[in-house]
Amino acid sequence: MGEEVQLSIIVPVYNMAADGKLDFCMRSLLDQELDAYEILAVDDKSTDNSLDILRQLEAENPGKLKVIASPENRRQGGAKNLGIEKAAGRFLGFVDSDDWIAPDMYAKLLQKARETDADIVACDYCLKSTRDFVKEKAEWNHTPEQTGLLTPEKRKLLFLSPGSMVIKIYRRELFLVPGLRFPENIFYEDNCLGAFPFVYAKRFELVPEVLYYYYQHEGSTVHQVSLDRCRDRMRAMRLYLEEGRKRGIYETCREEMDYKVFELGYKNTLFSYLQTEKHFSTAFLKELAAFLEEMVPEPEKNPYFQKLTDPEEKKLIALHRKNVRLLTAYYRLLHIYRKVRYGKG
Repeated sequence: MGEEVQLSIIVPVYNMAADGKLDFCMRSLLDQELDAYEILAVDDKSTDNSLDILRQLEAENPGKLKVIASPENRRQGGAKNLGIEKAAGRFLGFVDSDDWIAPDMYAKLLQKARETDADIVACDYCLKSTRDFVKEKAEWNHTPEQTGLLTPEKRKLLFLSPGSMVIKIYRRELFLVPGLRFPENIFYEDNCLGAFPFVYAKRFELVPEVLYYYYQHEGSTVHQVSLDRCRDRMRAMRLYLEEGRKRGIYETCREEMDYKVFELGYKNTLFSYLQTEKHFSTAFLKELAAFLEEMVPEPEKNPYFQKLTDPEEKKLIALHRKNVRLLTAYYRLLHIYRKVRYGKG
């Protein structure tokens, strides 16, 4: 009988061959200071030579790297679901195929899980524009107040700020809960699912150290803004709210969940669209205002809105809800003023 697989690392891959991104990512996973783990690289019907690169690495690392070729493009959520179905590890980890990790990342997370009997363990990450292992400033994701045995109050804190899924390991049993899967054929799938494993976890712990390197480049999802992606943000948060109601967590985390719908589905969508789009679509901005009216009709009554939304954002949001044309006219004037005054829009 072979040694029990301690960890399955699931990597969705789509068109990441260029500039050595995929190779660098995969080699950081293959070089983990860890025994008894597997890497499940799921090629999501790439149109470049990503699958060829994965097959070559699989041949060089038999047993450690397993390549799954999806017969159709299902986007990251679908690719992750394929990986979950094939995973044998006691814990699961998720890595984006343009990022990379420290050699001891998973050893440290698993050690923390063993010491504390945690179901979920997270680390810190940093943003990178160069492919190296120099640790930059840690990005805030979790606080000690969120960790330990998960009381109702701690679950509220985690629904308010669930953090990134790629910096965590999850006990595999959490993904055996009926229906706990990523939405498919949609961007921002983590926005929808990321908080729900905490509903079923008993303990969450943190390794406060930068172990994950998040690559910033023009092709990454966060830098791509289109009407389709904006609508996917809204769709993801509709699914999120539906899931919360179905799983009975909305009753106890209503303010936190409503705020996340407002923040991720509406506010981030509005401001990323305004900041990147040159020709505003009145129809889309009306659609976004209608989304807010439907999902969180009185955001100003939410305590997190008051604490976490700055005055300028509140002003622009009020304009948007009142009159789309007023908003776009004011925003263009604001953009010109900032460019003249500060040299930036």
